[in-house]
Amino acid sequence: MKKEQNQTPKRVNPYMGFLWSILVLLLLNGLIFPKIAEKQIISTDYGSFIEKVDSGKVKDVAIKSNQIYFTAEENGKTIAYQTGEINDPQLVNRLLNAQSPNPDKRIAFNQIVPRENSPILDFLLMWILPGLVFYLLWRQAGKSIQARMNASGGNFMSFGNSGAKIYAESDIKTTFADVAGQDEAKETLKEIVDFLHNPTKYTTIGATLPKGALLVGPPGTGKTLIARAVAGEAKVPFFAISGSEFVQMFVGMGAAKVRDLFKQATEKAPCIIFIDEIDAIGKRRDTGIGGNDEREQTLNQLLTEMDGFDGRKGVVILAATNRPETLDKALLRPGRFDRRIQMELPDLEGRKAILNVHLKKVKHENIDMDIVARATAGSSGAELANIVNEAALRAVRMGRNLVTTSDLEESVETVIAGAQKKNKILSTKEKETVAYHEIGHALVAAMQTNSAPVHKITIIPRTSGALGYTMQVESNEQSLLSKEDLFNRIVTYTGGRSAEEVMFGSFTTGASNDIEQATKLARAMVTRYGMSDKYDMMELETVNNAYLGNDSSLVCSNETAADIDKEVLGIIKKAHEKAKSIISANKEIMHKAASFLIEKETITGDEFMKIVHENNK
Repeated sequence: MKKEQNQTPKRVNPYMGFLWSILVLLLLNGLIFPKIAEKQIISTDYGSFIEKVDSGKVKDVAIKSNQIYFTAEENGKTIAYQTGEINDPQLVNRLLNAQSPNPDKRIAFNQIVPRENSPILDFLLMWILPGLVFYLLWRQAGKSIQARMNASGGNFMSFGNSGAKIYAESDIKTTFADVAGQDEAKETLKEIVDFLHNPTKYTTIGATLPKGALLVGPPGTGKTLIARAVAGEAKVPFFAISGSEFVQMFVGMGAAKVRDLFKQATEKAPCIIFIDEIDAIGKRRDTGIGGNDEREQTLNQLLTEMDGFDGRKGVVILAATNRPETLDKALLRPGRFDRRIQMELPDLEGRKAILNVHLKKVKHENIDMDIVARATAGSSGAELANIVNEAALRAVRMGRNLVTTSDLEESVETVIAGAQKKNKILSTKEKETVAYHEIGHALVAAMQTNSAPVHKITIIPRTSGALGYTMQVESNEQSLLSKEDLFNRIVTYTGGRSAEEVMFGSFTTGASNDIEQATKLARAMVTRYGMSDKYDMMELETVNNAYLGNDSSLVCSNETAADIDKEVLGIIKKAHEKAKSIISANKEIMHKAASFLIEKETITGDEFMKIVHENNK
């Protein structure tokens, strides 16, 4: 996209004259210096000077600043000497007595009196002139920097320059057709686009345009993309700036940037202002001592500007954040950000739509969109775009010019578990242990109701550190999970360790990730979902940063926290016992499926279920 820039006339570089002067001085120095160097002055002592005077070799003498400069003729050459002046009252008599009757050979001597400048001239030369030179150089350098700023459109630290990237209405090519999987958000924003196109339809009845809309959601869900789509659909100028660009080192600069941004937007109305990561300046103001004065002043200026402009002029503010819980309440009230638009992770149909959008950009054939969409549950739009790109790269590596379903499936595994480690060689014992571990997961999942079907089992090591994994793919999108569903998931997590215990009588370190996931899920059942008989529907834990990692913190006493650990341990032990009982009752299936997996290294869910059905007849 091209930025709007003012055309400035071409200027002559202010440093060119200075550079030419340096070059001329160097050239003159090179021509004159050799000639000067030929006439070198030799230092000597005062006694040698008197001796040369008495012998008639001295031709001329000059006394200047306590130094005696003289020339003497020796061996047909005239040599220049210098020596220090000594309080010698007989010096003048010596020079007169050494005079030759021949006027051409008389010694010419004199004392050079240095010329003294007036105090005013000395002051001008020592203070005024250097200061004037430095001022001119500083001013010229400032003009040069400003010229480069104007030419490059750069965002240098300056007062009164918002630093926003301004896109003309013709530069925005993104439309709502480029945004998939966010139908509800698009419906909400279409009204803003219609208002910008037909304002009289709304102003006739007295309605005003919403001043702001806050886009909230996890990273990668398309908040920036949909903001550009609004500008592309409305065909209006688009001001894009990050919240961090308002944060400056000096107090007052951020507020100046806010004022300049809204001034430019008012001049170009109707237009759209988009502030990405607004939580950088919109965090709740600190009521205690030691707050960030610069950030708070910037926020105060933003609040003032949002109150000060007329919504009927068509200036719409869109902002995006992953942390809405940290924003100041004054920023979220009606009249500033009137609407809050949720940008959630796409569901099954949304993922299909997003994959279709990105697959239009690559050559492909016979893509089973349903399999890929179900295998990518929980993925954002950005992650799905990355999966499609990884599939295209894999097709090129395989020597094909079309992307297939197998490329997309492999790219999903690459994103989830990392690339295959082809140089990782497992011993026979390790390979057998990993095979039984993964078959244990698959068998426990297959023997339970309401468990996701097994899609793939592999014992090929991955760069994430996994020596193998079992992939389950839900048949349908689930929005609600029962207590039994969650418990069965924990049983499946414990299936790998249970298989090692039942089949080998010992266990390895391979279940570390399973333990982490099982513990996390069991704790959530007790503290967040109210699925504990002892604590019923009591809130024991709160979630912080719901869109950035789901960090949680307990809201209970230490005694209750210790009791929660006992409840979690009870759930995991119960699940572990159930998994071991399932594997103990199906050892024949374990042996056959593990042998088949060791031979093939990767098997499909259909191949595994065929072995299960053959042994259950």
